[in-house]
Amino acid sequence: MAKEIERKYLVTSTDYRDMASRVRHITQAYLSTDPRSTVRLRIIDGRGKLTVKGITRGATRDEWEFDIPADDARDMIEACACSKIIDKDRYIVDYEGHRWEVDEFHGEHEGLVVAEIELGDEAERFEKPGFIGREVTGDTRYYNSSLAGIC
Repeated sequence: MAKEIERKYLVTSTDYRDMASRVRHITQAYLSTDPRSTVRLRIIDGRGKLTVKGITRGATRDEWEFDIPADDARDMIEACACSKIIDKDRYIVDYEGHRWEVDEFHGEHEGLVVAEIELGDEAERFEKPGFIGREVTGDTRYYNSSLAGIC
């Protein structure tokens, strides 16, 4: 079992676009949005992923992620998803020894841009790039499962 330690921020400018080393397209939906066992399906640049996450405590939670065939992910999203589909582009920005993932949402959440950083420890120090705004870690309104809708 892996532990995910993640901090989340709103983004205040589009500077991340010029700083990004790559951009990935992500389509995702949920089989469960229960905070005790969130189950997410993703298609990232044509590859399928199934992820199970436990309850968040502070900035930490348990996470299990599995590669699955993209066709299976598409079929499960179509047949079993209990949420709306989220469509977003993820910009990967390496900054001062850390990787930032900046998500630009499309569709219903067009205009929302959120950045996340994964850490090895909740107390780990890091530098914030200039595009980082207010921290929203722990604010359930910005959880992808909340944005997708309650199952």
